[in-house]
Amino acid sequence: MKHMKSLALAAAGVIALSAMAASGVLAAVSPSASAIISARKANFRKMGAAAKVLKTELAGNADKAKMLAAAKTIAANGRLQGALFPAGTGPSAGVKTDALPVIWTDRATFDADMKKLIAESDKLVTVANSGDAAAIGAQFKVVGGTCAACHRQFHKEH
Repeated sequence: MKHMKSLALAAAGVIALSAMAASGVLAAVSPSASAIISARKANFRKMGAAAKVLKTELAGNADKAKMLAAAKTIAANGRLQGALFPAGTGPSAGVKTDALPVIWTDRATFDADMKKLIAESDKLVTVANSGDAAAIGAQFKVVGGTCAACHRQFHKEH
C-alpha cells in the first residue's frame, strides 16, 4: 500500500512538472535539476511503453483503440519533452542524465528535432485514428526514425 502511494505521488509530481513545462511556468517555479530530469525520463518511459504497445498491436490483433491511445500518448508526451531540457539540466548539473551537452550548445538543432517529433507524432495519431494497420506501421517507423535520429545526436550511448 505504501509503495502504491509512493508511485501515485511520484506520478502526480511528474504530471505537475510536465504541465508546468508545457505552460512555461517551469522557469518561474525553478524546480530542481533533479526533478526536471526525473520528469523528462518519466515522459520518455511513457513514450517507450506506448511504442511497445503499438509494436505489439501491429504484430498481432491491431486493436484500433489501443493503437490510437498509444499514438496519443507518444504525441502528448513528445509535445512536453522539449521544455524539459532547460539550461542547467545537463551533465553539468551533477545529476545523472544521458543527455549530451550538445543539446544546450546547439539548441536550434535540438529544438528542430523536437518540432519534428511533434509533427510526426501528430501524423501518427491521425493515421492511428484510421485503423489502417499498414499505414500505422509505416508512420510508426517514421516516428521511430525521428526518435533514433535525435538520440544519435543528443543521447549518450550505453
